[in-house]
Amino acid sequence: MPRFRRHIKINLALQGGGAHGAFTWGVLDRLLEEEHLSFGWVSGTSAGAVNAVALADGLAEGGREGARAKLRQVWEAVHKAGVPDLLRLNPFLFGLSNSNTFAQVASLLSPYDFNPLGFDPLRSLLAETIDFGRIRASSPVELAIAATEVATGRSRIFRRGEMTVEAVLASACLPTLHRTVEIDGVGYWDGGFSKNPDLITAAMESPVADTLLVQINPLVRREVPKGAREIAGTANRLTFNAPLLRDVEHILAVREALKGRFSARRGRQGALATHRFHMIEAGRYTASLSDDSKLKPDLGLFTYLHSAGRTQTHKWIAKHLKDVGRRETVDLAERFNGDAAQPFEEAGSEEAPAPVVSSRA
Repeated sequence: MPRFRRHIKINLALQGGGAHGAFTWGVLDRLLEEEHLSFGWVSGTSAGAVNAVALADGLAEGGREGARAKLRQVWEAVHKAGVPDLLRLNPFLFGLSNSNTFAQVASLLSPYDFNPLGFDPLRSLLAETIDFGRIRASSPVELAIAATEVATGRSRIFRRGEMTVEAVLASACLPTLHRTVEIDGVGYWDGGFSKNPDLITAAMESPVADTLLVQINPLVRREVPKGAREIAGTANRLTFNAPLLRDVEHILAVREALKGRFSARRGRQGALATHRFHMIEAGRYTASLSDDSKLKPDLGLFTYLHSAGRTQTHKWIAKHLKDVGRRETVDLAERFNGDAAQPFEEAGSEEAPAPVVSSRA
């Protein structure tokens, strides 16, 4: 693998996707091996926010190797904590936790019913593994963590200087599983409802003019859902992909409006129009996984997706790293607005291998 002598800097935009965010862990793990590559802004939502703060804290604590170690520590802690820690508070639901019936039963209950004490294993996990004070004081990357205001549906972007465990919990707050996260009297739900992830802020404000999007959720699934769980999963996928599609549509509209108007390519809109985007996709791997697997912190699944993330990133580095700072490597219009005949990057006749998932999940 060639090494590039010039220093390359890039922003990161990390999509949410629950346990499927282990793919992004693999992406970051491989990127951190490139000594001449560094990061500017990191935008993240939900699981992407967890990866973002792990990256920021690890870099602040111990540089590249510190970041790789921190990401591994966080994902191993996610596996050890697991969903059952939450369900043990309710013996009835705990008895269903390894059953296909659980998702249907839990959907009929509010988290205020089955988790009256508001216990959240993610809070303990983040408090034990992430030093938010260190992030605020000395992180070498800027952060843009998205949450959604419950009252208005608008996105709220938390920056590095205001980063707390509550901000990350707000970004990852699925209202069917967790109680609303309140910060300064404002209630927040998962950032995926409004930004997943935020492409606009970094493109307009970051001094770095390239952003790598790590997309977890597949854009296209050809089969028509018929079962109740499949319908619910498809509705979830469409809901959490919609903000990304809106961001891309906005970027393309600004580019079209400013086409040929070089004097107008100044300021925030001009920066957005000229920003270069790149993408690594998990779709060829996650499209074959059940929607329920997003909520199952299974070690076999994590290992599979981490390896997949490293593999796809290795391919991207070989093909596109040299283009960063020079040209865009993803056609946003074709990728997001086309007929999606080839829905996954570098897709072809080769199929992604099936994950080995433990029956414990």
